[in-house]
Amino acid sequence: MDDKVWLKSYQPGVPAEVPEPPFRSLRDLIENSFREYPDQPAFTCMGTTLSYRDLDAQSARFAAYLQQSAGLTRGERVAIMLPNTLQYPIAMCGAFRAGLTVVNVNPLYTARELKHQLQDSGARVIVILENFASILEEVIADTDVEHVIVTGVGDMLRPPKGWVVNFVLRRIRKEVPPFSLPGHLRFRRALKLGDGEAIKPVELGYADIAFLQYTGGTTGVSKGAMLSHRNMVFNVQQTMVWQGDVYQGVEPVVAITALPLYHIFSLQTNCLTVMAQGGLNVLITNPRDMTGFVKELNRQKFNMITGVNTLFAGLLNTPGFAAVDFGHLRTAVGGGMAVQPAVAEEWKRVTGVDIHQGYGLTETSPVATSNPIDSEFTGSVGLPMPSTDIMIADDDGNPLPIGEIGEICIRGPQVMEGYWQRPAETAKVMLPGGWLRTGDVGRMDEGGFVYIEDRKKDMILVSGFNVYPNEVENVVVEMDGILEAAAIGIPDERSGEIVKVFAVRTDTAVTEQMVLDYCKDQLTGYKRPKQVEFRDELPKTNVGKILRRELRDEELKELGRESAA
Repeated sequence: MDDKVWLKSYQPGVPAEVPEPPFRSLRDLIENSFREYPDQPAFTCMGTTLSYRDLDAQSARFAAYLQQSAGLTRGERVAIMLPNTLQYPIAMCGAFRAGLTVVNVNPLYTARELKHQLQDSGARVIVILENFASILEEVIADTDVEHVIVTGVGDMLRPPKGWVVNFVLRRIRKEVPPFSLPGHLRFRRALKLGDGEAIKPVELGYADIAFLQYTGGTTGVSKGAMLSHRNMVFNVQQTMVWQGDVYQGVEPVVAITALPLYHIFSLQTNCLTVMAQGGLNVLITNPRDMTGFVKELNRQKFNMITGVNTLFAGLLNTPGFAAVDFGHLRTAVGGGMAVQPAVAEEWKRVTGVDIHQGYGLTETSPVATSNPIDSEFTGSVGLPMPSTDIMIADDDGNPLPIGEIGEICIRGPQVMEGYWQRPAETAKVMLPGGWLRTGDVGRMDEGGFVYIEDRKKDMILVSGFNVYPNEVENVVVEMDGILEAAAIGIPDERSGEIVKVFAVRTDTAVTEQMVLDYCKDQLTGYKRPKQVEFRDELPKTNVGKILRRELRDEELKELGRESAA
């Protein structure tokens, strides 16, 4: 695909290659924002707002603590295990200003998962929400962690709100289990220790690792993708060039940040790219509280919202969402999983704005493709970003012609440096010429638009025919009374596999036979589900991706019990 057919579909003014970024590191990027936008709001959470000046001061204190009190030196790792609270940007910015690498940790990790990530990364410091400190207590002895900084949800909120939030979580809801971590510091105490201390100058550039971003835990041992400062600043630059003048006349940009900042999608698209423009991130600490989420939307004149399909669907089904003022909304960005056409159509009807779908991986920092800003929703994940090449390849890594289905491979400045201390795993995903094998199956049309068919490992094989779960799920959720669906393959003596659908209903009058009959009219024979099971909810990742693999494992275990009986 040397002819780069996608370039002819670029919007006017979007270059084939991005210019060299003005910053050599994320530290340079954030410190530039501190200088350029000191009085503009940077992050707001539960009614408390930090300006860029505030964030400058607080993160400087944390950086000084990390260097002077904790004794960390360039390149050492700081783990951050926090939901969307004001402590996250303070800790992240502080780590970069001290010349350190951030290890993002999912707060919902089990002790086993946390132990692996801390051991693998070699983190010496962890910033952790008190709600999860008891999990750390179980494993800390088996890690290199020497300094534990504990914080509560309300710690950085203005009084009396902060006191009330902490009291409710600790005493009323009992969400903070008792823990014993001798020598731990409270977050505010760490800031106090750094107050008045100077940050030691540290050389930081493109080659230094900004994040160890762990991925692949559902397919085996979780691996740390090494995302360099070069990877990240280039991806921010690519995103800003791509968005053009969509926010022209808006100052500051107000972004609704409901996906967790420890996830690469929200981290890059919201936290870093919005900060680079002097914008405001509105942090939603608990997006599962949809009623509270809608109340927050009513308080903000927001221009941007990011989400995954399940988040958009959840909002659409929350009372009061349709009455929100969408008059300031310029972009709704979907990623992380395929946005279903039925959800996109309803979103456009309610908000007046199309869901702008893109695609990428943790390993690509993450944005690799995106739809033109002014385009309507088509189901495509868009065009390769400037300075990015996409190849659709066969199993041997050879390019396939336009229109054929194969593995999506990506090359560009945003592609990771490799997996942390795992050269063999890196070699498995990297092809000659700098191409990253994504494990995703897709195709490219004549205009250069990329379409995801599915994950290689999720594909269902029925009598030798490939069935892509996304297609089946998209059909099922178009039915009235169906909120969510997941399609998996289960063993079958005659056809190898058959399609089974798990669905969540909004109307209990919908029956299995009704779903089967609907699919009969919409799908060819081998793609039609043969079984339907209704659930109250489907298993999901921390950002709302439906875990088909978990459903498949459950099913195989059940089938194994039946055959044993």
